[in-house]
Amino acid sequence: MRQQKIAVIGCGVWGRNIVRNFNNLNVLDTVCDIDEENLNKVIQEYPQVKTTKDFNDIINNPEIKGVAVVTPSHMHYKLVKEMLLAGKHVYVEKPISTVADEAQDLTNLANERGLILMVGHLLLYHPAVNRLKMLIDEGMLGEIIYAQSDRLNVNYFKNDRSVMWDLAPHDVSMISYVIGKEPKRVMSAIGCSSNNDEIMDITHIGIEFEGGIIAHISDSWITPKKNVTLLVRGTKATAILDDTLAENKLQVFDNYAGGTSTNIQLDYLEIEPLKLECQHFISCCKNSKKARSDGENGYTVVKILEEAEKIMLGDRVKELDEVNFALSRLKK
Repeated sequence: MRQQKIAVIGCGVWGRNIVRNFNNLNVLDTVCDIDEENLNKVIQEYPQVKTTKDFNDIINNPEIKGVAVVTPSHMHYKLVKEMLLAGKHVYVEKPISTVADEAQDLTNLANERGLILMVGHLLLYHPAVNRLKMLIDEGMLGEIIYAQSDRLNVNYFKNDRSVMWDLAPHDVSMISYVIGKEPKRVMSAIGCSSNNDEIMDITHIGIEFEGGIIAHISDSWITPKKNVTLLVRGTKATAILDDTLAENKLQVFDNYAGGTSTNIQLDYLEIEPLKLECQHFISCCKNSKKARSDGENGYTVVKILEEAEKIMLGDRVKELDEVNFALSRLKK
């Protein structure tokens, strides 16, 4: 079977990581960005790769079968829809959209056309997360009753709608994946801005999952000391995954023997999760296989976060929708 040809739209800070991985996997054909400086960096590092400022060059190239959309979230819907209508498989960075109806529309379109639609829920491809899922499926923790995800860091640019839309897609998708349950409803949601502006840089969400499992998610753009931990408590044991550690990221504690823990050895941690995610997209395109983080998965996450934002903002969510709509019109 011929090697896939992949294009990347958006090569900013995170997009460059996507470009690097698809290039290393020998499938990168074209990189598109409206920023000349971004494109120049690609040209210098990957002189064999085509570059363009016009995404229509990708649409009109029949050899390009898959496209990675790595742009600001308010641009996702328009670009992903254009690519699906052009018959391209699509990998889109999280969130698939900040509007649940748009996420559903993209999912339906991909299904109707028999195309792969994959969302960049990166942690579903993380070796330690997958090891934790195996432990839960094997019953090592017992019946799952609670989960807590803390994703705290500093982001000086605050270049998203809020910290929730930037980080919480990771938390919701990861918790749902490891416990094997869908989120049902938002129990509580609060957010605030440390600068007293419209951009919330601290959010806390309580979610009920299927089976009555409760999860709490905290995200921050203002925490000087990085904290990226997932706690999952069962009736037998509690697991803690600390992704800031270089090794022994995953520990399991007996609920009834204080202070004792078992280090779960992960002999494949040297594999970059993003590489595994990009490989998964290539495999799905080649084999017409449903992606682990498919459109439905993306829709489920957006739906729950949209509900949380409405609780946080009330009527003010309409103002943000109008701002994002105006931004999307300017990009056309």
